[in-house]
Amino acid sequence: MQTALKITNLSLLVLFPIAWFAPLMRAGLLPLFGLSEISVISGLQSLWKSDVFLALVVTVFALFAPYLKTIGLALVHFDLLKAKTLPVLSYMGKLAMADIFLIALYIVLAKGVGIGKVETAWGLYLFTTCIVVSLLISMFTTKSAPTD
Repeated sequence: MQTALKITNLSLLVLFPIAWFAPLMRAGLLPLFGLSEISVISGLQSLWKSDVFLALVVTVFALFAPYLKTIGLALVHFDLLKAKTLPVLSYMGKLAMADIFLIALYIVLAKGVGIGKVETAWGLYLFTTCIVVSLLISMFTTKSAPTD
C-alpha cells in the first residue's frame, strides 16, 4: 500500500502542471463565433491584469497549495518530514478543493446568464481528479502513519 501511495503521489508532481495548462473550459460570447480555451494558467494571466488580489488568492489555491501538499506528502512518504505535519498538509488540500468550487461556480454562473456559451473541457476533469486523488492520498497516509 505504501509503495502505491508513493508512486501515485509522485505522479501528481507531473500531472498537476499538465492540468494547469490543459483547457478547463471553452467559452465564447455568441454561439456563432469560435470558443476560446481557458486553462488555469491563461485564467491567471488574465486575472493578474485585472484583479491582482483575486489573482494572488487563486494562484495560492490552484498552484501553490496542491503542489506544496504533494511535495510535503512525498517527503513524509520517504521519511524526510515528520508525520506530525499531515494535518497541515491536509488543510492545504482543502484549500486546493476550494479552487475547484470556484471554477464550477463560474461555469454555472456563465451558463445561467445565457449570453455566451461555456463548455467544460478535459482539463477540468484532470485538475479535479488530481485534487481528489491528492486528498485520498493524504487520507490514506494519515491512517497508515505511525503515531509519534
